[in-house]
Amino acid sequence: MHTTLQPSSRAGQSSRIDIASLQERIRQRTFKVGVIGMGYVGLPLGEVFAQDGFPVIGFDVDYSKVEALNAGQSYIRHIPSETIAAMVGTGRFRATTAFDDLSEPDAILICVPTPLNRHREPDMSYVEATARQIAPRLRAGQLVVLESTTYPGTTEDIVKPILEETGLKSGEDFYLAYSPEREDPGNRDFSTSRIPKVVGGDGMDATALAVALYGEVVNGIVEVRDTRTAEAVKLTENIFRSVNIALVNELKQIYEAMGIDIWEVIDAAKTKPFGFMPFYPGPGLGGHCIPIDPFYLTWKAREHELPTRFVELAGEINTAMPRHIVTRLGEELNSRAATAMNGARVLLVGLAYKKNVDDIRESPAFKLIEHMEAAGARVDYHDPYCPVIPDSREHPELAGRPSVALADDGVAGYDAVVICTDHDEVDYACLARSAKLILDTRNAMASRNLFNANVRKA
Repeated sequence: MHTTLQPSSRAGQSSRIDIASLQERIRQRTFKVGVIGMGYVGLPLGEVFAQDGFPVIGFDVDYSKVEALNAGQSYIRHIPSETIAAMVGTGRFRATTAFDDLSEPDAILICVPTPLNRHREPDMSYVEATARQIAPRLRAGQLVVLESTTYPGTTEDIVKPILEETGLKSGEDFYLAYSPEREDPGNRDFSTSRIPKVVGGDGMDATALAVALYGEVVNGIVEVRDTRTAEAVKLTENIFRSVNIALVNELKQIYEAMGIDIWEVIDAAKTKPFGFMPFYPGPGLGGHCIPIDPFYLTWKAREHELPTRFVELAGEINTAMPRHIVTRLGEELNSRAATAMNGARVLLVGLAYKKNVDDIRESPAFKLIEHMEAAGARVDYHDPYCPVIPDSREHPELAGRPSVALADDGVAGYDAVVICTDHDEVDYACLARSAKLILDTRNAMASRNLFNANVRKA
């Protein structure tokens, strides 16, 4: 079924393939899909293709992930192992670390990390390394789609030149597109297949082929003119959230000084049926997108000698929130319990960056721990989704630290409890009964009618 690349094609002769025939193969489900990166984005993506009848290969450098998937086991809490086992059982899905197999799929979807380096500049090393893995296996007729969040120009300026070093030409011999991931882990209302897909290709044929592929498995395609536009869409979505979260974080501090409850204000304001969208304050930003994406744009804008004052200000406000929370904690300890931060025992509730998931990437919980321990506090944490802190590049010193159980006598032994992530599975009643002081950054206690004299909103 695959078109074999002849040697003459790599010498520059066109091997243009009829798009209509490829689209027909997509409809017939004989179009094999490869997904590079079996994480929180790539695994759900592979899942929807496999469940819809496409043969799928999942690629990852982590042998333990590949081994687990092929055994029908999930390592992401909101994706049940039963789902993985069913995918493998049908014979439509397999995982591998063998990147030599990249010549096999007809579509290669790239879902690799795009972090910031220590200078808060985009780290494109994963994208570039992936493109270099694909290049020697690239063959005529393949569709390559970058899904990783990045700055406008990445697909055209980084991925395309590497792939064209082979002698194959984008739009003639292979097809290149960008379609930003829009995953919201743990959101039961909007799974991968129910979120409209933005697609922009390097040329009309690439766009048409990517639209045909994604259109088979998601509800709604939003076609844009090119890859740069599609890349800008993703940044705009997350910068919008970052700016609005920064606004309510700033308002929270202002209203707090005035004795006004920001949560009550937002609940009342959102009753307006037009012109207002509720955003909520918190201890800082988390996840792979919102804390990082705005810096992609500020970095790229410098090339054009343009300022991004609004975006950068939002980043400053959100980045400062963990320190603000720890300052508040110190004030509350001193005023309510006559206890200094230095030497205090603190229980942090919630390590994941958002409720009801096990994703700890960029979680503000780590900054809270860092600031509290720097001030001399002894910090434990409780998170039903994260039983042990895994090893990471950012926080290797915390690796192996276990989650503590919640019990009345244990909670009573802490000088303060800080609610960072409001998982539903937390025993808030135990906290209400036994905690000496609760600093609640998520309005978790009030929303459960457990607010008492020992609870302080932050």
